[in-house]
Parts: sequence; C-alpha cells; structure tokens
Amino acid sequence: MAIPKNSNASSFFFILMDLPGLEYAHCWTAIPVCSIYVLSVLGNIAIMYIVKSVPSLHTPMYLFLSMLSMADLGLSASTLPSMVAVFLLGQRKIGAATCFMQLFFIHTFSVIESAVLLAMAFDRCIAIREPLRYVTILTTKRIRAIGLTIVTRSVVLHLPLPVLLGRLQFQPVSALSHSYCIHPDVLKLSCSSTLVNSGLGLFVLLSTLGMDAVLILLSYVLILKTVLNIASNAERLKAFNTCISHICAVLLFYTPLVSLSMIHRFGTRELPAQVFMLLSYMHFLMPPVLNPIVYSVKTKEIRVRILKMLHPKKF
Repeated sequence: MAIPKNSNASSFFFILMDLPGLEYAHCWTAIPVCSIYVLSVLGNIAIMYIVKSVPSLHTPMYLFLSMLSMADLGLSASTLPSMVAVFLLGQRKIGAATCFMQLFFIHTFSVIESAVLLAMAFDRCIAIREPLRYVTILTTKRIRAIGLTIVTRSVVLHLPLPVLLGRLQFQPVSALSHSYCIHPDVLKLSCSSTLVNSGLGLFVLLSTLGMDAVLILLSYVLILKTVLNIASNAERLKAFNTCISHICAVLLFYTPLVSLSMIHRFGTRELPAQVFMLLSYMHFLMPPVLNPIVYSVKTKEIRVRILKMLHPKKF
C-alpha cells in the first residue's frame, strides 16, 4: 500500500506519548508535572532577581549563574506547552509546524545550557589558576560577548533543523515517543531519506554538547592539577568547594544524556519504554528545577538572600 505523502507541514500532525501505563491517570500525573514547572520558574526567577538586585553579586560567577537560570527558564518554557496539554488536558495531538518549532527551541536552549556550563567551568578554572588576574580577564564586556556568542551559536546551528524537517515526507498521523518533540524522535518517523538531516543532527550534537563536555572535562583536569599543587589542605578544600555547585549542575545535565545515549547504542532492546522516557524527562526537566536548589544550598550568598525573601522579619 502506498504511503500518503505530505506537501507541507500543515497537512500532517503528530501524536504525543503519555506515560506508559498511566494514560488515563491525568489527574495524578498532572500534579508532579505542574509542581516541577512551578518550582523551576520560581527558583530560576529568584536566582535572576537576587543576582540583578544585589550589586555585590555582579561578579563573573554570579553573572554566569544568572545566564544558567535564563537557559533553564527557556528550556522549561519549551517543553511546557505540550507537557501541559498531555498531562493536564489530555490533548495528545500536535501540528507538524508547532512540533518543529518546539524541537527547535528545546534543542536550542539545551545547547545554550551546555555552553553556559562550559563558560562556568572556564570561570572556575581562571579563578583557581589565575586568581590575581581573574577580574581583569573576565570583565563585564567579555562576559556579555560570551553570552552573545553562546546564543548565536545555538540559534544558527539549529535554524536548519525545522526547515529540513519540513522537506521530509511523513504519514498523515505519526506517534512520537515522548510528550514533547525532539529531533531524533521526529526524524525516525520520516518516510523519505533522512541522510542530510541525520548528518546535520550528528554534526550539531558533536560540535555543541560533545565539544562542550570535552572542554568541561579539560577545565577540571587543569583545576585538579592546580589544586593538587597547593600545599595547604585547607586551601585545597576551599578551592574544591567553589566548584561543587558547578560539578553538580554538570552531572545533572550530562548524566541522563550520556546514560540515554549509551542505552540506545549498547543497551538491550528488552528494556521497558519507561526507562528511556524517564531518562529523557530527567535530562530536560530535572536541571531547571534542581539547579536553583543546588546553588541555593551550596552558595552562602544566594542562600542568605533567599532566606531573607522567605522570612524577611528574621533577617
């Protein structure tokens, strides 16, 4: 039987996937999903507000932290529409054009977050290896240039994705594997050749997330080398302590991504679908909600300001 082909993105749509086995429990699944988004928005807005309103926090480390919160807000906002539609309203149908737009923003903000984590690793590396030149190297002008470069790189690399997807042929109705649209998931549903799309997707992945991960690792190798040359144990612990929050943020972002990639390539296909979906949700949903918590717990300045906001009479 011939497969119906589409002429444009308005002639077909996708079906979003609910949690396997919980398709009819929207009233229960909506509670944790909505809680995650509320906590993510409140936490990241609080971080951004504190950094902006406190002049003493206008330092490179906190400016990069503010950028991380912006990226987390963008990532949450990218997945929010379809997640709310599926888990709160029970609506699983999404138009192709909307799906392509969503995957563009999801991947763009994901790569922005990765790049900000790299910038924060560079910040810690300079602070530990060149403490006397730290302020002169990471000036406000250079931090703005880094931020602009991060956004430009992410947008330019991902702009071709929805355009190329619009040229592919799909069945009139196709079922996705998640409750949001991501490039590999949409690509595997195409009825036509995806060689160009796959090649571009691999290039973007390696030149962004892959390269960022390698450079972050290299930064911590240099940090470790410097710290081990410090004679005092107390100074070593103090240096390491300034990196703990960033290390947690890196692990929160990359651990689900690497685990999902390893399972896809080397794992058994007998694993239940819930495992793949859980890792995917952890990669896109957990960093935005946990990063503010990590930095609030481990960073005294942020923690004190948040406590003042929650209990103004006690401070």
